[in-house]
Amino acid sequence: MTDTENGTMKAVSQDELGGPEVLKIITAPTPEPGVSEILIRVHAAGVNPIDGAQRQTGAFVGEPPFVLGWDVSGTVEAVGPGVTLYKPGDKVFGLLPFPGGHGAYAEYAVGPTRVFVRKPDRLDHVHAAAIPMVGLTAWQALIDTAGVREGSRVLIDAASGGIGHLAVQIAKARGAYVTALASAAKLDFVRSLGADEVIDYNATDFTKAVSDQDVVLDIVGGDYPARALDVLKPGGILVSTQPSSLDEAVVKAAAERDIRVAGVIVEADEIGMSALADLAASGELVPAIAATFPLEEAATASAMADVAATDGLFPLEQGGAGQSGKHGPGKIVLTMV
Repeated sequence: MTDTENGTMKAVSQDELGGPEVLKIITAPTPEPGVSEILIRVHAAGVNPIDGAQRQTGAFVGEPPFVLGWDVSGTVEAVGPGVTLYKPGDKVFGLLPFPGGHGAYAEYAVGPTRVFVRKPDRLDHVHAAAIPMVGLTAWQALIDTAGVREGSRVLIDAASGGIGHLAVQIAKARGAYVTALASAAKLDFVRSLGADEVIDYNATDFTKAVSDQDVVLDIVGGDYPARALDVLKPGGILVSTQPSSLDEAVVKAAAERDIRVAGVIVEADEIGMSALADLAASGELVPAIAATFPLEEAATASAMADVAATDGLFPLEQGGAGQSGKHGPGKIVLTMV
């Protein structure tokens, strides 16, 4: 589809903020890699809730026009000056630097060499593109921040969502005992990921059913961080992917109980990506795919992601939608080839 002779490509852009309908296919110049950068021929790009938030508000990268997307899996097309790690033809995946490195909803994307790692043969490009943002968020929260290890007791809310379903697998790969919260329809899915205990958040107050946790990974925000303090033991840690929910009252209450509190915003990270790639290569990390769409149907994919991101109690419990409007677990992915 790319007009390589004229140096152009197809991309999804927008001229105004708004709903999925503002997304449109454009012809844009194919980017060129600069110093320490590589040009990726994008085979697949993950769709994340943050994409919809940017599309609607411009909060992360400013006003349009812009090309959305941070998750990339593809083939190295060209390398910039000074790059020795990769060569054209190598298959890689990674997270474009968040937030300023957006641009995955396109046939080509440029990024710093060391935000990418080699794609395991075990993963196709669709599954690889489903990992970077949510996988790195989970890894940085659980491993880098909370230090989850063998025997850690970990509670994960929104456990069937994009972040949550990988967080369960990452924690289990580290030898943790995992308790997972999800809706009744998704309990079997979460159990299949390896969770030791599963709780239907609609039927059970988790603060009455769980105690003595070393780590709580909160993906929900709202009042969940305050409630989560009740299940953590002294010396434990609450890590939230919704830092704004960690208000002064939560921080003060945590300190009084000798509980650490941390808010996580994802960072592009070669070390974390390498760890995720190793887990995927061994079969210990398997992203679920709810749906795939060609680049030309980015608006439809974004509409599905919007519905999934606002469905029910857990705003980031991302999944796919069928004609019934009900949502299954997994990531939505755009495909280019």
